[in-house]
Amino acid sequence: MLASLATPAVLRLARGDTPQVTLKLHHFFSAVSPAHDKFLALWARKVEADSSGRIRIDIFPSMQLGGAPAQLFDQARDGVVDIAWAVPGATPGRFPRCEAFELPFVVSHRALVNSKALEDFAAADLQDEFREVRPLCFSCRDRGVLHTPRAIKSIADLKGLRLHVPNRFAGESIRALGAQGVSAPALQVPVALSAHAIDGCLDPWDAVPGLRLNESLKNHTDFAERALSSTAFALIMNRQAYERLPGDLKTVIDDNSGQVAASMAGAMWDIDAKAVAGTARDRGDLVLVMSAEEAAPWRKATEPVIAAWQKQMKERKLDGGKLLAGVEALLAKYAEEPEPDAPQPARPEDPEAVTEPQQPQPTAQIKPEGFTRPRADAPAADASVQPAPALRPSLPPAPTVPAAPPAPVAKPAPVALPKELDIPL
Repeated sequence: MLASLATPAVLRLARGDTPQVTLKLHHFFSAVSPAHDKFLALWARKVEADSSGRIRIDIFPSMQLGGAPAQLFDQARDGVVDIAWAVPGATPGRFPRCEAFELPFVVSHRALVNSKALEDFAAADLQDEFREVRPLCFSCRDRGVLHTPRAIKSIADLKGLRLHVPNRFAGESIRALGAQGVSAPALQVPVALSAHAIDGCLDPWDAVPGLRLNESLKNHTDFAERALSSTAFALIMNRQAYERLPGDLKTVIDDNSGQVAASMAGAMWDIDAKAVAGTARDRGDLVLVMSAEEAAPWRKATEPVIAAWQKQMKERKLDGGKLLAGVEALLAKYAEEPEPDAPQPARPEDPEAVTEPQQPQPTAQIKPEGFTRPRADAPAADASVQPAPALRPSLPPAPTVPAAPPAPVAKPAPVALPKELDIPL
């Protein structure tokens, strides 16, 4: 009896001696967005599970810790936060090499291909640009699509339109095509559309629900092979926060960085783009997809945008042509990556279904025993991620007694979740 009473105390003492590291992750997407729900939250939970709970990641969406999206890089560099998911292109000219993945008709229309290529590109060419932080992974958002009030079948159809653009190269490309690019914070886009301050958008598919583009823009022009625009992302960590980790916890972070995380992000973008595009077709919207031949005049018209970037590279004593050749080679390397499939819910009666996500398909995980979810975004994040059905507890086999049927196992009561918040991107 004394031994049985002493055992829990020993376990409690051992757990008390185990260091726990809490890291703050900051980003600008809402807590109900796919970027938060299907990538960042999954990634954080995997890091926590792989560290047996010794690393805890509190996620702060929607810029809850203050500042603007363009300041996320500096927040991670300066230690205001430990980890940030930032857009390098939000500060034009600061990361010129990385901007190669935002040039018109350079990257693939598939986010997974672009993300894997960008991750390799970063390892070879972006070490200097990101020397002030520890990069964890790079990725590209799904391709830009023209969402307009009228059908866009040729360059001439764009004349005179004012279109919201996500970055400076998207704006320069729209200008080269004869339209006007308008840069505005995402939260202002629905208001600008309703006030007719803009006519449409050049934004990725995943932005359609959050920006409510489907309410007024029923025509969508996509490109089959190369993207008219894209946006690069970087998941970065404060260097001092990383160096303070014990060696085994550094290994956990490293094992969940690089291509592992880049593939999770790229697959997430592609799966969501496919779902949103399918929804647009189902509700009767016109979705035009231009082939490479049909897009040739568009590509020709936007070549001056690439030429201007190469000139800027030359002024910085960088070889833009060599960088683009490297991008092309990496895109070709990953061009045959299989299309990611949407994750299927795990069946509670099938223990084999509860596994870590397999790349490149990010799949939902059952929370491991003893695991603590991030508290900072619990009200919104938990509402947007519906819990998987609880598994029945594993019980030892009952003794073989013919007259005594096995006792029923009580199912746990459902957990009440807070109401979701409909916060636009």
